[in-house]
Amino acid sequence: MIDVHRLRILRTVAEHGSFNRAATALRLTPSAVSQHIAALERGLGHPVARRSTRGVELTEAGRLLVETAETVTAELDLVRSRIERLAADRARLTVATFTSGGRHLLPRALGAFVAARPEVELTVVEAEPEVSLAMVRSGAADLALAYHFDGPLPAGGAGTAGPAWLPLMEDPLYAVLPPGHRLARREVLEPAELGDDRWVLGCLKTEAFLRRYADRAGFEPRVAASTTDYFFAQALVGAGVGVSLIPRVALAPAAGSAAVPLASPRPARHIGVATPRRAPLDPHAAALRDALREAAAASGTEAAAASGTEAAAASGTEAVAASGAGPVGACGSGAEVGP
Repeated sequence: MIDVHRLRILRTVAEHGSFNRAATALRLTPSAVSQHIAALERGLGHPVARRSTRGVELTEAGRLLVETAETVTAELDLVRSRIERLAADRARLTVATFTSGGRHLLPRALGAFVAARPEVELTVVEAEPEVSLAMVRSGAADLALAYHFDGPLPAGGAGTAGPAWLPLMEDPLYAVLPPGHRLARREVLEPAELGDDRWVLGCLKTEAFLRRYADRAGFEPRVAASTTDYFFAQALVGAGVGVSLIPRVALAPAAGSAAVPLASPRPARHIGVATPRRAPLDPHAAALRDALREAAAASGTEAAAASGTEAAAASGTEAVAASGAGPVGACGSGAEVGP
């Protein structure tokens, strides 16, 4: 039988690449770590780690065990969390959300949820998908409002061992332009038309999108500012620092700026809800998941109505407010402004 505690130790050795550093993280002696790994190898009948000049390297058997250890540890953490809740004197629900989703979608869902279920002790945690999906997997959160761009979900995301993923909506990116910009009155524009402009990155995750589209359009983007907050980015655009690429949900009515749709195929974030894969799902989590689905559907209806008036709004004024979204970005905060 494989000892779960020793699996945890092996995973820590793999994370740190050293018995000594793993021992420090685990608050054990290096000798104790080495003894646990040796015992694991004896029980398995195969070596799992080899020391080298570059530290500790896992064998193929060791890599397989570490993959299993991550799944087993997450499942045990989830079960422990559920057992602790059995002893609680009231129902509890923890929700993790990215910032602009928490600003725009979550309150719509929570309004009806809180009114209908006042007995639930609700906790909301702000976290980016890399963290929130891992929280769901470990049981630290009951569900997560998260997003991803093209490609798979971040680490801890959907998969055989990851959370279940319910797609809610696509969140297209808009070109946000400063006051008086030559393209501010356009109904739609091509990325190549912004090839001569300087750029404000509203979130570092949009940089890959920008560079991909710039490469297709045949230009190298010149970055004026790199931020981790979409609202800050829009303020910089309003000040004339440059143009930006902002998801619709994170758009805010920045003074004098214009939000113009990009031509198809439009880049977009994919927003969804992550819940534990194991059944049955907590009934309160299921209720909030359904409320989020309704909120996203309502948001999509509003966005469709807004898209029909964007061109008229842009022709009459340079300020475009999209979807009623509030002034908060999907990432954290802080910026670096170029010369």
